[in-house]
Amino acid sequence: MSRVRRLGRPVSYAAAVAVLSLTASGCVTVHGEREVVRTATRPEAARALKDFLTAYNKADKAYDPALNASRVTGPLGAINQAGLKARHTQNPDGNARHVPLKLTDVTYSIPKKAGWPRWFVVDALANRKPHGYRWLIVFTRADADGLWQATYLNLIQKDRLPDLKKDEDGHVEPVAVAASGLAVAPRRLGGEYTAFLKSGGDTFTPGPHTTQWKAARDRNKRRLGLAVQYIDEPRNGGAFAPVGLRTKGGGALVFFTTHHYEKQTASKGTDVTVEPDVKALMKGEAKQSVTLERVSNQVAVDPEGSGKVAVLSRMQGLVGAKGE
Repeated sequence: MSRVRRLGRPVSYAAAVAVLSLTASGCVTVHGEREVVRTATRPEAARALKDFLTAYNKADKAYDPALNASRVTGPLGAINQAGLKARHTQNPDGNARHVPLKLTDVTYSIPKKAGWPRWFVVDALANRKPHGYRWLIVFTRADADGLWQATYLNLIQKDRLPDLKKDEDGHVEPVAVAASGLAVAPRRLGGEYTAFLKSGGDTFTPGPHTTQWKAARDRNKRRLGLAVQYIDEPRNGGAFAPVGLRTKGGGALVFFTTHHYEKQTASKGTDVTVEPDVKALMKGEAKQSVTLERVSNQVAVDPEGSGKVAVLSRMQGLVGAKGE
């Protein structure tokens, strides 16, 4: 009997850093707004974080995605909402082991930019495993009437975080998605990453989220009694668009999203066993195969000029499944 491996919780412990989404180019103009201003005041940012935590904890306790749907978007929203849906299907009475998420040692990285969308980044410690990692949460606001929503979430060890460039007022500098002068323009990172997973190359430095992940996927294709196929796509639109922050060294800390499909087909006469997390999100019946759909967001250091891009962390979650 072949088994579809059990997927982890929406926030992967293989993760590390995070930051925003949406077009953070510093030159967006909406409704005629051309003035470059700070995207939020510190009190506004603190209120947005408080509102997010309140909604997040209510949803996690009840396993009800509707309770925080208005406070998440982008890759974090896709992963979070699907995860809550799956766990609610398995535990309709809610989360009996719920522990409220608490964040301490909070700092805010607030850029200056024109127009909408606007965003800022929270950097904090959490009362969750793995301990000692920094949680980076990107908050975005689409327009003047919209709510602040958490878009990206990643975890990273503090000593791996590059220093960000700041102006005299302490504001960080956004990097345009089409910025030149970097090893890879931010809007091209998702495409380069998915191409690497398929064919390899020298765009990225070796590590757990590049060479090691590719090797693991290649080994997975050769599983006895099971044929595995992958389709990988960049996600560059709307709330999934890549964004970056200028580092002191002249490069950029870039956050980008990718979309992954993994089709597992059992040999003739072999059963496919679907784990509960997968079954809760699955459409159709897995008679011979199951296709797993995942969203993944990465954070990388994109150097100035030439050089290789270093992927610091990756967070991935199951968002759908199809049986055939």
